[in-house]
Amino acid sequence: MYTIVTGAAGFIGSNLVRALNERGVRKIIAVDNLTRADKFRNLVDCDIADYLDKQEFLDRLLAGDFDGDVEAILHQGACSDTLESDGHYMMENNYRYSLGLLDWCLDQEVQLLYASSAATYGGGRVFREERSHEAPLNVYGYSKFLFDQIVRQRLAGSGSFNSQVVGFRYFNVYGPRESHKGRMASVAFHHYNQLRSGGKVKLFAGCDGYGDGEQRRDFVFVGDVSRVNLFFLDHPEKSGIFNVGTGSAQTFNELAMASVNACRALSGDDPLPLAQLVEQGLIEYVPFPADLRGKYQSFTEADLSKLRKAGYEAPFASLREAIPHYVEWLNTHA
Repeated sequence: MYTIVTGAAGFIGSNLVRALNERGVRKIIAVDNLTRADKFRNLVDCDIADYLDKQEFLDRLLAGDFDGDVEAILHQGACSDTLESDGHYMMENNYRYSLGLLDWCLDQEVQLLYASSAATYGGGRVFREERSHEAPLNVYGYSKFLFDQIVRQRLAGSGSFNSQVVGFRYFNVYGPRESHKGRMASVAFHHYNQLRSGGKVKLFAGCDGYGDGEQRRDFVFVGDVSRVNLFFLDHPEKSGIFNVGTGSAQTFNELAMASVNACRALSGDDPLPLAQLVEQGLIEYVPFPADLRGKYQSFTEADLSKLRKAGYEAPFASLREAIPHYVEWLNTHA
């Protein structure tokens, strides 16, 4: 039986392939779109059984080529560019494609674990998996929101699924294997590269009532994201839509301080407090971009009540714990 990972050459997908390998799973079909070929590097140290282009895979799946031969689909493939303006492409790629997988998995009674997003919440202040708190600010968030709605409708109509369907609302994920994402890579990734190329980290000045660099996000390490996926893979009786974050918002100042000090540690330098990092020009505040006003989440913090109730008890790494490991990885793989 195959395990299929879509978006397998992408950020979270490739980390999931690696995590599956580490538990001995090798019969993996990696599905992706390698029009941007540099993503292949994310799979070089991974073992897979086959690779298929995303459209070829869906065509073959719906034609019956994999009937009875798939144990689970970990669906991570999507366009995650929150500034993408082509709504037709976004809905076809993120919503319609996912719907085809959902129909097939329910028909074949195959586990489906898929990537949703905290972008479904938009600019709200409550991040709980409930319709009343969801108001996406862009078409990316809407594409994820709409698919979540279909899953809810199907579940409400039947009372339960014959097979597992789980959606993960990822918050701000950072960690290894994201360099191909360009501008959509994590802030942690950009901080490392800003420091290496220009000697300073740039943060947005105050906006939405927050001081300079005091906007707050729920930053979650990709290793924790993989562990949540594997937990549900091991518990096929559990279905639903779940937040995946740390449950604790941290400021961009805290992230920048962790990033700069981790880089300083590589050179044998002692850590410095925020005020000194700003004073020495290692952290600089830049004006908030006009084109992001009304489209920017200045605060996110996952409500983990539902995830914990489902039985996931493992702790999540803080920035202070995870950023040094990530910076070491970036330094090794530069």
